[in-house]
Amino acid sequence: MTLIIVIAVVAVLVLAVIGIYNNLVKLRNNRENAFADIDVQLKQRYDLVPQLVATVQGYAKHEKELLEAVTAARSAAMNASSINDKIQADNMLTSALAGLKVSLEAYPDLKANQNFLQLQGELSDIENKLAAVRRYFNSATRELNNAVQTFPNNILAGMFGFHKEAMYEIEASQRAAVEKAPEIKF
Repeated sequence: MTLIIVIAVVAVLVLAVIGIYNNLVKLRNNRENAFADIDVQLKQRYDLVPQLVATVQGYAKHEKELLEAVTAARSAAMNASSINDKIQADNMLTSALAGLKVSLEAYPDLKANQNFLQLQGELSDIENKLAAVRRYFNSATRELNNAVQTFPNNILAGMFGFHKEAMYEIEASQRAAVEKAPEIKF
């Protein structure tokens, strides 16, 4: 009888370990899938940026440095390989595009150009989709991190190589600018 109880306890423990491991794998895969969704939106953005830059160049030749910064940021983002590198490169591109948008306010003719308006609309749509998939990525990352850090999962997570993952956040150097209220001038 004692042998049956020991076997039952061992079987329950093995099933619990299998369940925890499978849940951790599912959460890790969900996070990776969420980042793949970000990659899709980033690819659309990368494809749209050269068109936007070409349109703007026709109107704003003297904004060469700004356009080169956007192009360089796009290139760096496309060449990033790890999730953390892609996050950092995407933050650079987001910052460069924000500078481009501010610069465009000085060109009323450009804002009225139909091609530019279409590209700007598409870029705004992609930026909104990026914001949504970034939120989903952070949600998936939070779920994985919670599972990795809570007991008893934290014991098994360490044994199987699971660890806390980074959220998709803005860089510390950009945080002050983002937290500052925008200035509105008439």
